[in-house]
Amino acid sequence: MPDGVRGALIQRVSPQYDGPLDVTWLPADAPKLPLGRIRLHWEPASRAGWNVSAHLGLATTEVHLASWPTAPDDWPRLVRPTLHEVTGLCAALVVATGALDLSNRLSRT
Repeated sequence: MPDGVRGALIQRVSPQYDGPLDVTWLPADAPKLPLGRIRLHWEPASRAGWNVSAHLGLATTEVHLASWPTAPDDWPRLVRPTLHEVTGLCAALVVATGALDLSNRLSRT
């Protein structure tokens, strides 16, 4: 990873097995992850491959989502299914939360 970054912010995850992961670099001084956003970090493993980790932004904190120690060089294929599922779940939660908020506002009027 380049100097001055703390990871890559996932922008889009292709649903295809060999599809792309669209990312942007996340500066080291960036604020905490927004709700439902995922940050990837990778570094060379001590013997071979890559140590890859993912963190998920929640409402008040950032949590460790998953780790893939000593992942092979084609590690994006390995992590893509997990990232795709989590981004889908987070999108569904945002819609459900919005619907609940609207329902609560309407019930007060």
